[in-house]
Amino acid sequence: MKEIFRLCMVLTLIAAVSAGVLAFVSEKTAEPIAKAALEEKMSAVRAILPPFDNEPDKDIVKIAKEDGSIVEIYRGRKEGAIVGVAFEVVSPDGYSGDINFMVGVNIDGVVQGIEILKHLETPGLGAKITDADFKVKYSGKSLTDPENWAVTKDGGTFVPITGATISSRAITKATHGGLEFFAKNREGILSDGDAGQKTENNTEENKGGDQ
Repeated sequence: MKEIFRLCMVLTLIAAVSAGVLAFVSEKTAEPIAKAALEEKMSAVRAILPPFDNEPDKDIVKIAKEDGSIVEIYRGRKEGAIVGVAFEVVSPDGYSGDINFMVGVNIDGVVQGIEILKHLETPGLGAKITDADFKVKYSGKSLTDPENWAVTKDGGTFVPITGATISSRAITKATHGGLEFFAKNREGILSDGDAGQKTENNTEENKGGDQ
């Protein structure tokens, strides 16, 4: 009986020490990980905005979507005027899971570029969504150009990566969704009023009031 009690005490002590070590490591690494993630995002923002002379990470407006999620909009300015914005899009339609990427558009809603932030696509196939020659397919596109936002296998314009139609389709669909989001909330996004949280509904109401 004593032996069982001793073993229980040893195991409890080991578990307590392990939990303490994990908590310590988590606390010490949380901030560096958050900083690295932010820098990765801002690097993408800088790559897909038109030339700007402000600090987009300090010029943010947040839009609350109808599903309750919040989209942070990074605004690039030139001599005080907004020249473009960048925001994160999440596609749930990737081959292996979500694909997170940034979409940059100018004030007319024309794509300036996309940058992949996170994905689990297959190396050598779907992972080619990070290649420059794939991403550039979306630059210069808008809601009306092309008219059919789909990969060629679905009768659309965008040529998919060979062997990775699902990944290509996911990026195409999500980029189009990002453009729709921008168009729907354009007034609130580009407003020079208080930078803060707005909602899709409020933005629509504002549009209605102007008409």
